[in-house]
Amino acid sequence: MKKLEPTMGLEIHAELKTATKMFCDCKNDPDERNPNVNTCPVCLGHPGALPTINREAVEAVIKVGLAIGGKINPITKFDRKNYFYPDLPKGYQISQYDQPLVEGGSLLGIRITRIHLEEDVGRSQHVSEGTLIDFNRSSIPLMELVTEPDFRSADQAVAFARELQLILKTLNVSNADMEKGNMRIEANISLSEMVHSTGSGQVSRKLGTKVECKNINSFKAVHDAIEYETVRQREVLAKGEKVVQETRGWNEAKKATVSQRLKEDAHDYRYFPEPDLPPFETSVFNPDDLKNHLPELPGDKRERLKKEFNLSEGQIEILVTDKHLANFFEEAVSELAAFDEMEKEKTSQKSLDLLFNYLTSDLKGLANELKIEFRSLKVNPERLAHLVDLIEAGKIGSRQAKDILRKMVEEGADPEDIMKDEGLETISDNSELFKTIDEVISENPNAVTDYKKGKTASLQFMLGKAMEKLRGRAAPDTLKNLFEEKLK
Repeated sequence: MKKLEPTMGLEIHAELKTATKMFCDCKNDPDERNPNVNTCPVCLGHPGALPTINREAVEAVIKVGLAIGGKINPITKFDRKNYFYPDLPKGYQISQYDQPLVEGGSLLGIRITRIHLEEDVGRSQHVSEGTLIDFNRSSIPLMELVTEPDFRSADQAVAFARELQLILKTLNVSNADMEKGNMRIEANISLSEMVHSTGSGQVSRKLGTKVECKNINSFKAVHDAIEYETVRQREVLAKGEKVVQETRGWNEAKKATVSQRLKEDAHDYRYFPEPDLPPFETSVFNPDDLKNHLPELPGDKRERLKKEFNLSEGQIEILVTDKHLANFFEEAVSELAAFDEMEKEKTSQKSLDLLFNYLTSDLKGLANELKIEFRSLKVNPERLAHLVDLIEAGKIGSRQAKDILRKMVEEGADPEDIMKDEGLETISDNSELFKTIDEVISENPNAVTDYKKGKTASLQFMLGKAMEKLRGRAAPDTLKNLFEEKLK
């Protein structure tokens, strides 16, 4: 029995976030709803119209190449990829074939084959009367990243795609929104035969027939399409049949891949150098300078956050995937250190975790509840740090902190001012606490009796009653100790 393992490679397209299209001066606006307004003779493929190269798009792809450790080819060129489809007005696509901008590199242990630059096609809209074509998207700069067949599972493919999306957003070269089609994934899937060498005992991989899956528009769909296609191919081979090299589309409604057409090979596209765009040297884009000005990449950020703040993997991932939260957190940590009159590195882990929780859970939760953009909140890092400092100093409890935070969001006021104005400061006077304790004991004789019989739940009941009377303005441990003292 042959041992077969799934083997996958990905082709990932990302629309680049440039001001204009790839080869003309038309506005690059994939969200434009009025059809065919961002068009010109160049992107409509009119005879005699001459393309020019978008410098911003080339720089964007070079940045991605540098981020994944790829080689920036010293000389690159554009080619014509010839095929006919209604949304391709020229009858060919300007792409890159044998001299792409980037070769090699890796991400999450997956080898990158190449990254090249091309133009997007128009958008087809199927209606009852036929098919309408919107060319607003035609010639938008499109980056294509191709991997080696290094994936062994659907989960691994999803993790890679998510990490690439994060890098694209970090570099600010693409919105990479899969729902909007800014980022599109195609999976090449085959079942590989594991061959054991009789001499060395080593295991080699004999690749099977490759099937390309398209129309994948979410990370869940990436996972489901790979899982389905792997099972389908196993069933085909189990019947003694051969897997056909073809392009299949992912049907979300059916949760299945469906055959679209036989898969073309490179020679079917009759590639040849684009005669209107000569080869060019990438040195004119100064890759070394671009590398020096790259922002902090996700992998580096994870390591730094772990080293500086000793956060958990889950906490780190939340911050890495949301730069606004991350910036807010780091600024708030600095402010908290100032409140504590100590260096950032000496801020207690308890304080850091408390700050993280109030930021990512309470503050962000309030923003969502009130439908306020996080960046538009009236709460700044200094005031959130001040709130945490009040908690750590024992001046307010968690219940008061949540009430104060809501006021901060609604009014933009200082937390200490709110605490004083609303009378929310924790009661530290034991005589006042004893007064409340006496009231609770007097009102709940049965609970007192039960407690003295060893029922500890009765003490929790009385603590709750006391907290209600005190509006939560007592330190729980202090209150518990005073109750125990009184009930001896």
